[in-house]
Amino acid sequence: MKRAVIITGPNFQDEEFIYPYYRLQEAGFHVDVAVKDKAMVKGKYGVPAKPTKDVIELKESDYDLVILPGGHEAPDRVRQIKEVLDFVKEMNAKHKIISTICHGPWIMISAGIVKGRKLTGYIAIKDDIQNAGAEYIDAPVVVDGNFISSPHYKYNGDWMRETLKKFNL
Repeated sequence: MKRAVIITGPNFQDEEFIYPYYRLQEAGFHVDVAVKDKAMVKGKYGVPAKPTKDVIELKESDYDLVILPGGHEAPDRVRQIKEVLDFVKEMNAKHKIISTICHGPWIMISAGIVKGRKLTGYIAIKDDIQNAGAEYIDAPVVVDGNFISSPHYKYNGDWMRETLKKFNL
């Protein structure tokens, strides 16, 4: 069984958490939810994300895929957690899949793994992506090796379809 982890925090974008959470389960993945201090958090519109892991427990060897959803506040908080940045760096070093949407690329930027890569994200972080040395692509989904990115939840279907293609699903 493939294993995925969704890393998030308070006030995540509900659609960018809930869609991959269930879509990955439907595709046969075991899905963990990692949150700082294993605290219950809610999305902007009140969807709860019940954590199964504290972010400090994350180990690259336990996962095939990491999902980094957006919603301005959650990724801004998450990118300040050293253990998350170390985990994302390790996932990238092992060429494991890192799939992100909206403001989620902020976490990858803070992990220092985007230079020379192609990404998309919410238009408000275009400058951040470019300033980190990545090429910003204005598209519904961008695939660059082990990175899959999308700018907005209106493209959830495209985003998850490309993510699951990496697993021949």
